[in-house]
Amino acid sequence: MSKVHVFDHPLIQHKLSFIRDKRTGSKDFRQLTNEVGSLMAYEITRDLPLEEVEVETPIQVTTCKRLSGKKIVFVPILRAGLGMVDGLMNLIPSARVGHVGLYRDPETLQPHEYFVKIPSRPEERLFIVVDPMLATGGSAIAAINSLKQRGVSNIKFMCLIAAPEGVEALRLAHPDVDIFIAGLDEKLNDHGYIVPGLGDAGDRIFGTK
Repeated sequence: MSKVHVFDHPLIQHKLSFIRDKRTGSKDFRQLTNEVGSLMAYEITRDLPLEEVEVETPIQVTTCKRLSGKKIVFVPILRAGLGMVDGLMNLIPSARVGHVGLYRDPETLQPHEYFVKIPSRPEERLFIVVDPMLATGGSAIAAINSLKQRGVSNIKFMCLIAAPEGVEALRLAHPDVDIFIAGLDEKLNDHGYIVPGLGDAGDRIFGTK
């Protein structure tokens, strides 16, 4: 079964309090979201493989360590996931970016794929799926399904906040995908919103309603 990592770092919790605050405007919301994404990325990439390389310093030749293997791919779930990408790319500028677009059927409420674009040779890369919210888990499950259908085998999922119901649904659907969360909330309400939550992440990032 997948591991669930809930971050308790003071800087993450401090910034998350302002992200939740309804008085925080779109500009600050975007900046804070990217900052939290950068902080989370440190932990998410903790187990990346390293290789030894020879480097000549101004003093002498020495052995150092660098990342080995193929580059990381960040995959935001459109559209809200886009709000976290800049912060991740600031930390790992050599990473690739894929995209998964989903829309929710107004009658069945089930997510449907309308756009997927990922780099070549996906089986050789680490994919980190990014979405600010993990509510019911439907969008995350559908996005990861789409990636696996295209040959992706190494996947992690990261979000700002999650409801226990979404975490459990994602773990059951994809037990091989580790989940990284800045804040694990209380529950979903009757309308499927995370409580206490932060509202609609997409609207708050892009200033729409």
